[in-house]
Formats: sequence, structure tokens, C-alpha cells
Amino acid sequence: MIKHGDPSPIPYILSTLVLLAAGYGWFYLKNQTPTINTTVPTTPPPTSSGVSPTPPPAPTPTPAAASFPPPTAVASGTQVRIDGSTSMVGINQTLKNGFEQQFPNTTVIPQARGSDQGIQNLLAGNTDIAAISRPLTPQEQSQNLVAMPIATDAIAIVVGVYNPLTGGLTPTQVEDIFQGKITNWSQVGGAANAIRVINRPAISGTHQAFQELVLAGENFGTTPNITTLPQDATTPLLRALGNDGIGYATYTQVMNQKTVRSLAVNGVLPDQPTYPYQRTLYYVYKNPANPAVQAFLGYANSPQGKQLISAGN
Repeated sequence: MIKHGDPSPIPYILSTLVLLAAGYGWFYLKNQTPTINTTVPTTPPPTSSGVSPTPPPAPTPTPAAASFPPPTAVASGTQVRIDGSTSMVGINQTLKNGFEQQFPNTTVIPQARGSDQGIQNLLAGNTDIAAISRPLTPQEQSQNLVAMPIATDAIAIVVGVYNPLTGGLTPTQVEDIFQGKITNWSQVGGAANAIRVINRPAISGTHQAFQELVLAGENFGTTPNITTLPQDATTPLLRALGNDGIGYATYTQVMNQKTVRSLAVNGVLPDQPTYPYQRTLYYVYKNPANPAVQAFLGYANSPQGKQLISAGN
């Protein structure tokens, strides 16, 4: 019985309840095992805009060139059209002669309108094989084009046979000449005459290979002493050299010329294995290859075809 004047028991009851609740909470948390989320998210976290970015697509594998067997027989009336690099004119012609002789009533039609034009004609279905003097680009590979290596070739630095420069050049000097940084022959040990640079058009596979091999991917110069030919043809380039010009061409096209000579680079001539400006030549087909293409490329890869390629290169 609570008497008047005694303190109220309610505060004591509330304090007891609070202490009991705190003790129970501490006991419960102490005996719990923490859960760790080990799930790895499969999508990138949202951007600041709240939208999850699209993951990049998996890279498309580059198709490898098929190994076509040498043909034992080719159907009468088979026709193979080849178009592309002027650097491969000799190879195309020697393989044409050998193929048509071994397989009567077949026809090989070679043309040389430049590597880029050969690729365009192949994609358009206007030729069966593109002969190119540079690697395929990723975009070209994505269009089911496959490149088969055919031969190794050197890009020669050429001058007129009567050019007064008697020595060779260093790679840096070659680069500086074709970028317009060196414009007088006296800067490289020659006579005090201006240098005329004769360049091939950008559609040329040799132009593109030169840009990668010699200029390390940089652009050609645009100085007034640099002239770019309108067509990718070696004969006009050689004629334009005179006594003060410099240009470049596939070595097999100039090695027997009497009006020009190739310059040594770091003391090495283009016919030596350590020459710095070497590249690979290719035949390109659209996958899957038709029977005519399979027959011709199989012939090109045969021992007889390889011997002809060496003779034509």
C-alpha cells in the first residue's frame, strides 16, 4: 500500500525495463555471425547519370588464311580476275602464265589499279582476288576479307642515275626528306641543289607501307618541293626523277632499270636481308573462297607457284 508522501515507483520500473532491454540487445548482437556479400556484380556500376554503361563487345577474331591444296585439275572455262598493287605486276604475270599453261582453257586477268582500288573491286564483286602491298585494316577484315602472304618485298629509295649524291642516307635523313625537313642535297652530303620529292598517291599500297615503315605512321610533308603523282604508276615516277629528284618503289621494279639507282640506307642496299624497309605482299579473297580462287591460290602456294613468285618478284 502506497502512502501519501512516498516516492512514486514508476521511475524505478521504467529504469529497470530499459536496463533489461539493453542487456538483451547486447547479448543478441554478440552471438550473431556477420554476413558478407561475396557476389561480384556482373554489370558496371551506374554512371553519374544513373544509367549503367553498355559493356564493350567481345573482339572479333581475325580470320586466318586457308591453306588451299595445289589443284590437280581445273574446270575448263575457269576465269580468275586479279586487281590491285602495281608492286605485284610481275608476280601476277608469272603466275598467270604458269597457271594457264598447266590448266588449258583457263584465263587469268591481271590488272593493277592500286591496293585500295583492288580491295574496293573485291568487295563490289568486280574482281576475284585483290593483290595488295600492305596489311588489311581491321575494317576490311570485318567484311570477311582474308589475306594470304605471297612474298616479301623491299621498298627502294631511288634517284636518277646521274644524281651527284654518291653516298647513301640514314633512316633519319630519309624521313626528314620525305617530310620536307631536308630540302637541299647539300644537307645530306650532295651538291647544293634543291631536292625534288616525287611521291606516290595515297591510294597506293606502297605509299601506305612507306608511311608506316619509313615515317613511323606520320604524314608526308607538304612543302613546295614535294610533288604527288595523280596515278600509282612506277614508270612516270622514275621518269620524273631527273638529276635532282628522289622517290621510292618496290625494288623488283627498279633493280634492272638503267636510268635510276637505289640508295643504301645505313649502308645496306635493298637486295640485302638486313635492309630496313621490307614488307609483305598479299593476295586477298572474300571468305568463303569460290572454286576458281581456291584453285589459283592453291597453285600460288605450290612448289611450282612459289618458284614462279620468286622469279616474278
